[in-house]
Amino acid sequence: MALISTKPMLEKARADKHGIVAFNVHSFDSIFWVLEAASDLKSPVILQTTVGTVRSLGAKNIVEVAKAASDHYNIPTGLHLDHCTDFEVIKEAIRAGYTSVMIDASMHPFEENVARTSEVMKLAESLGVNVEAELGKVGGVEDDIVVNEEDAEKAIPAECKQFVELTGVSTLAPAIGTAHGIYKGKPNIDFDRIAEIANVVSVPLVLHGGSAVPDEDVRRCVSLGMAKVNVSTELKNAYSIAIREHFEKDPESLDPRAYLQKAKEAAIEMAKSKIRMVDSENKVVPTFV
Repeated sequence: MALISTKPMLEKARADKHGIVAFNVHSFDSIFWVLEAASDLKSPVILQTTVGTVRSLGAKNIVEVAKAASDHYNIPTGLHLDHCTDFEVIKEAIRAGYTSVMIDASMHPFEENVARTSEVMKLAESLGVNVEAELGKVGGVEDDIVVNEEDAEKAIPAECKQFVELTGVSTLAPAIGTAHGIYKGKPNIDFDRIAEIANVVSVPLVLHGGSAVPDEDVRRCVSLGMAKVNVSTELKNAYSIAIREHFEKDPESLDPRAYLQKAKEAAIEMAKSKIRMVDSENKVVPTFV
């Protein structure tokens, strides 16, 4: 199955009040692990990569592997470039075959965010590539983007409405109290703010910082209009810990097939738990095939 735009799957998810998980993948192996989990549960899924992963693996290589995995598992798959501030990298990803890109200009004033997002929209929209943008500032660390807790800012509903109208952007990630990485305490999610934003913005909303948020909180976010739920840290931690435990138990077991099998099992288990969390199991429909 060819890689598809994330726009129709997210629009359907918002309308039907379920979510789609977007998993950050950091290796070619993890692309296959995520899609095996999605295939087992018959769920649409989004693979996403940071700019750092693009630089490490190469945009064209990532696209080719993602296509091969999607063909193998025959599952609706979107490929998304996450949190990119560099227009040249966005162009590289689109040319390589990414079906969705995020322009993150949230650190700039509102007017400049609008201008930068509009520039990406001009390039991507005619090619059928979905565009995601962010308003407010999500705290934590995402690759080389660092937002301290005291600098995090929640999105303003009226600005969200104006932003979508001015840019035509088709997916919006408003800051609502989550953070990238694993939380030190319980995240302080502003559910009322999500509801207000969803009331004035018709496009699918994105929950950034989805790792380690309690399942019931994620489900509530999804019910309010968060159609895309990003998961990164929990996934990579799961398979990295499995590899570490392998060597702690048997330091001389150096066959990659042995420790990568354990990493695969941990990744698939984690991915399935997230897919079930957002109720996207058995959501593959003929319109996606």
